Amino acid sequence: MTGGIASGKSTVARMFEDKGAYLIDFDLLGHLAESPDQPAWKAIVEYFGSDALREDGTIDRGKLGKIVFSDPDKLSVLNSIVHPAVYALWRRMLADVEKRDTRAIVIADIPLLIETKAQHLFDLIILVYVPADVQIERLVERDEFSRAEAEKRLAAQMPIDEKISQADFVINNRGPVEKTRAVVNALWDELLAREERMSRAR
Repeated sequence: MTGGIASGKSTVARMFEDKGAYLIDFDLLGHLAESPDQPAWKAIVEYFGSDALREDGTIDRGKLGKIVFSDPDKLSVLNSIVHPAVYALWRRMLADVEKRDTRAIVIADIPLLIETKAQHLFDLIILVYVPADVQIERLVERDEFSRAEAEKRLAAQMPIDEKISQADFVINNRGPVEKTRAVVNALWDELLAREERMSRAR
């Protein structure tokens, strides 16, 4: 599952989790990969310096974000450090889930799925969609960004409208939460049906 910044992926992910899905949150995996003394942490400190750290030695993601979202080359370097480490953690977690539940439906919440061209690793792509103007409004309200900062964050990602053609399912998350939940419920039934067909074919 993917989307754009402030599209509401986390909210939709929790809805799927409530239905019985196993959720793997790539933002959380990013935090784990960047934990002090991990290989990705060391590479970040080596490249960006100790200015990227808080006093307790953890990565200051807010400060680092301001650096990389103002410089595409530095963003590319950061992604090249973090993404391989995150996908290694994902594979490990996925294997653990499959050992416990051979019929598990696993939702991976991945902000930059399409940007990193990793679609081939997944059975289906779900896009959580809101228009770009709504993303900006939510960033300004939720994260207290200036409008210029919000637009800069959006500019660093693929425009969300361009992601629609890459998705198997699109969840429009602009309206009331009840409407989004109804769409998730219907899609969950479809995922269960697909899993049943796959199980019979094994």
